[in-house]
Amino acid sequence: MNYCSVCGNPVTLAIPQGDDRERHICNHCDTIHYQNPRIITGCLVTHDKQILLCKRAIEPRKHFWTLPAGFMENGETTEEGAIRETWEEAKATVKSEGLYQIFNLPHINQVYFFYRASFLNPQSSTPLFAAGPESLEVELFSPENLPWDQLAFPVIKQTLLDYLGDREQGHFPVRDQKININALLQQNTNAQN
Repeated sequence: MNYCSVCGNPVTLAIPQGDDRERHICNHCDTIHYQNPRIITGCLVTHDKQILLCKRAIEPRKHFWTLPAGFMENGETTEEGAIRETWEEAKATVKSEGLYQIFNLPHINQVYFFYRASFLNPQSSTPLFAAGPESLEVELFSPENLPWDQLAFPVIKQTLLDYLGDREQGHFPVRDQKININALLQQNTNAQN
């Protein structure tokens, strides 16, 4: 951040009085600009033991598969955002079956919320899903056909792994996980060797 969004004057990175970390502070109007993590919310939609995935039409990770998810908007809950994102990316009308995964990614200032969901009206004569503007394809995958090496993000892989294990147990606890970037980098290095 170089300029104040309130008055347009330059900002300085400094620790405000009474704070414990650097913030962008306007040199003219003294506005403190707080930057907070971004919330990503989405759904793990299942139907007849299959899982709904979208092939991304946008960067990052264009052409890779993901769960329908995206940035939460102001004025909505994480659950409402997950349902909206599922409609936008997969043209699927779904009902939430509850919060399933929370991922904290402090290295990129993001928090992910995934809800288990099912199609709202699976007996409808209209298609259950279709590609939205941010998806090249949308498909239901059986567990044995999941595109493991074409998944867009580590949180997607972890959510699918957890779901498949939980489904065998018949119990879906809410999980709250922190993604450790150093462990991921080491895992990727080991996989390449």
